[in-house]
Amino acid sequence: MVPAPHTQEERPLVLLPEDVPAIEETPLEARDLPASTYALLHRTATAFPDRIALHLLGEDGLPWREATTLTYRDLLQRVHQAANAFLAAGTPEGGVVALMLPNLGATYAALLGAQAVGIANPVNPMLAEDHLVEILTLTGADLILAPGPGLSPDLWAKARRIAARLPGRPALAAVGSPPDAPDALDLTALAAAQPSDRLTTARRPGPDDVAAYFHTGGTTGVPKVAPHTHAMEVYMAWALGCMGTYLDGSVGLAGLPLFHVNAVHVTGLGPLMHGCPVVSLGPLGYRDRALMAEFWHIIEHYRVTSFSGVPTVYASLPPVPEGVDLSSLRAGAVGAAPLPRKVRSTFEETAGVPMLEGYGLTEATCATAATPAFAPRAGSVGLRLPYQRVKAVTVGPDEVPTGDCAPGETGVLAISGPSVFPGYLRPGPDGPAPDPSGKIFDGWLLTGDLGKVDADGYVYLTGRAKDLIIRGGHNIDPRAVEETLLGRPDVAAAAVVGAPDPHSGEVPVAYVVLADGANTTEADLLAWARTAAPEPAAAPKAVRLIAALPTTAIGKVFKPALVEDAVRRLVRDAMAALGLDGDVEVESRDGRPHARIALSGDSSALAAELDRYSFTHEFAR
Repeated sequence: MVPAPHTQEERPLVLLPEDVPAIEETPLEARDLPASTYALLHRTATAFPDRIALHLLGEDGLPWREATTLTYRDLLQRVHQAANAFLAAGTPEGGVVALMLPNLGATYAALLGAQAVGIANPVNPMLAEDHLVEILTLTGADLILAPGPGLSPDLWAKARRIAARLPGRPALAAVGSPPDAPDALDLTALAAAQPSDRLTTARRPGPDDVAAYFHTGGTTGVPKVAPHTHAMEVYMAWALGCMGTYLDGSVGLAGLPLFHVNAVHVTGLGPLMHGCPVVSLGPLGYRDRALMAEFWHIIEHYRVTSFSGVPTVYASLPPVPEGVDLSSLRAGAVGAAPLPRKVRSTFEETAGVPMLEGYGLTEATCATAATPAFAPRAGSVGLRLPYQRVKAVTVGPDEVPTGDCAPGETGVLAISGPSVFPGYLRPGPDGPAPDPSGKIFDGWLLTGDLGKVDADGYVYLTGRAKDLIIRGGHNIDPRAVEETLLGRPDVAAAAVVGAPDPHSGEVPVAYVVLADGANTTEADLLAWARTAAPEPAAAPKAVRLIAALPTTAIGKVFKPALVEDAVRRLVRDAMAALGLDGDVEVESRDGRPHARIALSGDSSALAAELDRYSFTHEFAR
C-alpha cells in the first residue's frame, strides 16, 4: 500500500517563529519522506491519479485558456516513458542526461525521468558554447537533449556542435520534432514506443544517490557544478510545504526556466509532492510577451494562489485590468536579487497581496529562509526552514571561518542541515566527484553572503562577500567580462561591478583604464563589449573610463568604491533630469551603498525616482 502525500492536517506549518523548534522535536528521519524524487511522484500519482499536475500554456498551438493538461497519472506515465527511452538509447543506469531544453511538458518528464534512472543535468542553453562544453565535459554527459530542428533550428545546431566537441561523443536526441541527422535520436518517437506503466530497470535511486547537477554561475570561466542528492531534493519539497505554500486548493504558476533550482523546487517538486497543480507559462516563461500581457487574466482563469519570480519579473508585470478577479491570489514570492522598494510597494498596492521574500542558493538545494505569511519581519528575507541551521561567522584572510557571531551581529552567513550539498563537482581519477574543500567547514556551508541572524532565526542580508552580479536573478561572474575587456590591447585594467538598476536589480558596469597612448572612447568600448560578452546578460550597461582603479592597502582592487561611484553618477543624472542642484555623497553601510543628498529645492520627485532602486538614501537638512 503506497502511503498518501501529507494532508493539510498532518503537514506541519510554520506560522510563527516558535513553530520551527516545535516541528524539529520530531526527527526528520521519522517524517516518512519518499526515498527519491521518483518515489515522490509515484506516491502522489498513486494517491491522486486524476488530479491535474500541469497546465501547459504555450504548447500545441492552443489558446492559453484551453491549454493542454496532464494529470498526475499522465505525468508519471510520461516520466516512465522518458526514463525507459534514455535506457533504450544506451544511457547507462546512473548515467547523466543533459537537458538543453525550454520549459515544455517533455522537459518535466525528461528531468524527472533522468533522475529516476540516473542524473539530470539541466543547463542554460543560452550560455556560450565554450561554457556549455566545460560543464558537460565535467559532468560526463552520456546523452544530450535539445529542441529538434523543427522547434528551434538555432538551438539544435548549437547542441550538435557541442556534442561533437565533447569527449566520448555523447548521444544527441531531438525533442519536439524529428532530428535532421542520421546520427541523432528522435526522443519523442523513442519514448512513445516505451512502456508507460513501469520502469524497465529494477534499479531504484536511494536518498544518497545524486539526482541532479546544477551549474551555479552564469558566465564563469571555470563552471561550478553543484550536485544534488535525492534526499536534498525531497527534503526541500517537504520543507517548502511547511511554509503553507501548498495547502489544499493551492495552484502555482511557473515562469522561471527549469535549469534554475527555483523552478525545479518551488514550482516543481514542491507542488508535485503535495498534489497541487502548476500552471506553466511555457517555453519562454516570463519572457513570453503575449502571455505576460494576459498575466492577470491567467491568474484569474486558473485561480492561481501564488507565483515565484525575481524582481525583474515583478517590475515587468502589466497593470492590473479593471474588474479582474484576483481573489485566489495569496502572495507573491521573490528572491535571487536585490529588491527595489518601489517594486514591492507597486505590487502589493495593485495586487492586494503581500510580497514574501526568501533566501537560498543552489549549494543549499534552493531555499534556506522564507517569510511566514503571518509573521513577516521588516528588513528580513525570512525565517530559517525547519531542520536547517543558519548563523553568521567571522572569516579570516584565508576565507576560513574563525568564530560564530552573536545574534544580530553581521558576518558571513553559514548553513548546515539536510539541504547542504556535498561540495562542488571536481574531476577525479574515477570520474567526477563532489569536493567539499574550501566551501564546507565541519558541516557548515560558507555562503559568501554577508548577513546576520536574529535570536528567532530570521535572516537579514547586508551584502555579498563575493563580487557576483545578479541581473534579474541571473548570476554573472564579472571575471569573465573583465577578462574579455583585458583581451584588448588598448585596455590596461578593468573592473566590472553591479550597478543598481530599477528593472533588473543590478546590471554590469565596466570601469576601464586605457593603455598609454590609447584613444578609445567609452562608446567604442561599450559597443565592442556588447558583442564580445560571454552571453547577452553579461554585456555591460555602461563603460566608464577612469585614470586608475581604486585599490586596498595591499593592492587589491576595491570594488565597493566603484559601486559607490555608479550610485553617485546615477543620483546626479536623476537630479539633472529633474532640474535639481545639490551635492551627493555615497558610502557603504552594512555592505550596501547609501546616498546622502543635499538639495536646494523640493526633494519629493527625486525621492520617488530613487525609491525604484535597491540602494538606500537620505536627504540632508
